[in-house]
Amino acid sequence: MEKAVALLSGGIDSPVAIHLMQDKVEIIAAHFHQLPLTDKKEVDKVKQLAQHLKIKKIYLVPFTPILTTLVKQCQHEDYFILQKISMFKCAELIAQQEKAHFLITGENLAQVSSQTLSNLTSITKNIQLEILRPLLTYDKKQIVDIAQKIGTYEISKGPEICCLLGPKHPSTKSNPELIAKQLQDINIEPLLREGLNKAEIIKFQNAT
Repeated sequence: MEKAVALLSGGIDSPVAIHLMQDKVEIIAAHFHQLPLTDKKEVDKVKQLAQHLKIKKIYLVPFTPILTTLVKQCQHEDYFILQKISMFKCAELIAQQEKAHFLITGENLAQVSSQTLSNLTSITKNIQLEILRPLLTYDKKQIVDIAQKIGTYEISKGPEICCLLGPKHPSTKSNPELIAKQLQDINIEPLLREGLNKAEIIKFQNAT
């Protein structure tokens, strides 16, 4: 079975996306946490979701240095686009290590600012691996219904903290080339490799 690296947040969408893909690819999860800016409960919740989904391996990557660099050196209105690309680029590095050929995300068209058609295009054009988006056309009720059915909703529900460093008025349209230039200007890859080198890697023994 082909391998894929799935972005797993503590929210409702990404566990459902993983669930929908589990019978199609072998999934390694990646979570990009914001400790010490956030509470340790963020990581604990993600570990609980990974165990519930019977994921075999998860990378818990410290991402605060990367996100603070984006805030300081890039156009703040583009933060959520740059944040997502940075996560995907780090997931690509994990994919290299794990010999995976796909990325999986819970992105849902137009649900939040980074997921407008324009911004999804900017994200996709700045990533080399194929991105699988099983929830792309689902509405929120459909996603919540599945989350409740598979038992992840109660774990996931509650306030999300992914917007901690984000702008009040984020970009809803973007240019892929200009987004790429911002990441080139800050030389993002060494920061990503440093974060990955410090990642906690957990293998769950009870995963089947």
